[in-house]
Amino acid sequence: MHTCKNCQKPFEIEDWDRQFYAKMDVTEPTLCPDCRTQRRQAHINQINLFKRNCDATGETIITNYPPDSPYKVYAQKFWFSEAFDVIDLGRDFDFNKPFFEQFDELSKIVPRPALTTDFNRDENSAYTNCAGKNKNCYLIFDSDENWDCYYSFGTNSSQDSCDCYRAQKLQLCYEAVDSANCYNSSFIQNCENCYDSAFLQNCIGCRDCYFSSNLQRKENYIFNKPATKEECESFKYYLGSHKFIDEKRREFADYKLKFPQKFQHGFHNENVSGDYLVHCKDAHETYDSMNVWDAKYCIKMFIKAKTCMDTDEGGEAEMLYECMCSGYNLNNLRFCMYCFDEISNLTYCDTCWNGCSNLFGCVGLKRKQYCILNKQYSKEEYEALVPRIIEHMKKTGEWGEFFPIKLSSFPYNLTRAQDNFSLTKEQAEALGYKWHDEDTKAYKKQTCEVPDLIKDVPDDICNETLACETCGKNFKIVPQELKLYKQINIPVPTKCFYCRHKVRKGLRNARHLWKRNCKKCGLDINTTYSPENPAIVYCEKCYQESLF
Repeated sequence: MHTCKNCQKPFEIEDWDRQFYAKMDVTEPTLCPDCRTQRRQAHINQINLFKRNCDATGETIITNYPPDSPYKVYAQKFWFSEAFDVIDLGRDFDFNKPFFEQFDELSKIVPRPALTTDFNRDENSAYTNCAGKNKNCYLIFDSDENWDCYYSFGTNSSQDSCDCYRAQKLQLCYEAVDSANCYNSSFIQNCENCYDSAFLQNCIGCRDCYFSSNLQRKENYIFNKPATKEECESFKYYLGSHKFIDEKRREFADYKLKFPQKFQHGFHNENVSGDYLVHCKDAHETYDSMNVWDAKYCIKMFIKAKTCMDTDEGGEAEMLYECMCSGYNLNNLRFCMYCFDEISNLTYCDTCWNGCSNLFGCVGLKRKQYCILNKQYSKEEYEALVPRIIEHMKKTGEWGEFFPIKLSSFPYNLTRAQDNFSLTKEQAEALGYKWHDEDTKAYKKQTCEVPDLIKDVPDDICNETLACETCGKNFKIVPQELKLYKQINIPVPTKCFYCRHKVRKGLRNARHLWKRNCKKCGLDINTTYSPENPAIVYCEKCYQESLF
């Protein structure tokens, strides 16, 4: 048993872990899995966007770097052009200074792209990040191949949908969470192939169903009981009312506790632990992943990932350790972030793209190999110098550790770490982390009163300024958004996107495993439902039996 040097909690290092560390030629970690995750996620800002000027062209750009950020930010088209080469910014390694100090100095002078998007294939989707191949989309993140979608996270291959989370193949849906292949449905979670429905959980193949849980292939149901078409039409009409929605949210939250929950979400898995897994094998304490083999402590891994550990958001990759936001034909990366496209044998690199290989401590390189701190070396020079640097880092206590949170390019409260490991400003600053202060003095009062029913909302609301009822942040309704609300009969939101996103994310359990017993048969299970969670939790067998 080991003790985390950060939180002082005990954690285990198992035989599989040691074999992996030996394969990757790294030392054993000094932080527990949660603290390692926090450290990586403190370098990820996906959903907070700002306007600032490109440091190369002066044009106004949309970026996830605040205007007061000390980092150089270029418009994507300019960054990916041949107009400059950051190899010119390379420097010698100084054995009298820690590695992270030298890396931080390099990071502050090397320009980085404004966003991570497939901007060449996007259309009218400037306000997106970690996204690609989208058309007419606004404020969607970690999302690909969508048309006319708004205010969503982790939504793929969907159309005319809004305020969704971790969903795919939706059309005319609102607040669909962890759902797929659904049409004209709202306020649904863990649903598949559902149509013309609202307030459903764990339902498959349902149509015109409302306020129900754990149904399969039913039509015209309300609160899990058969209903007339007229009763269903009445419920459908009132979905356009704020008061009705707020009341039914509270009522449905209590009602669905009566129904058993499956201990783990996913299918076609073999020897796995975690949650929301599909087609995975030998993947442990892994979450929101598909087609992952031989992995541990990974989150959001897709497009076939194999032999990975401690990685957030990777795909089409093999042999990744302590990496984040990297993918598309990667092999053998250690302690890297934002590295994409035909990459191999990188260590401690940031934002290196397009065929890079054999790099150590580099930032912003494209199509380069055998570089250290962005300085070009011969193959022989590189292979002689890297072991010396590693030995130096072992003496300074840096080797085997991911980039410290203090080195993050983003203020802590703008990152994924704040979502999952929340700190106050005072706590963050005491630890030496950056913090972004929102200018609340700039918040304005709402300029109109929003009608309760969507049918009574005038088109000129798009000219008004709204204020979030939770945080006071201002937001506006754009015309295409209002058109969608009226089409699917959903009231105009009273909270800003960020507060709505927080509520949707809160519908899921935290990424942490607990030991429980199946409520029906008593079988030992590992689940994300904590012992304090009032949900009725069944093992796979008992859950499937309960549906019939």
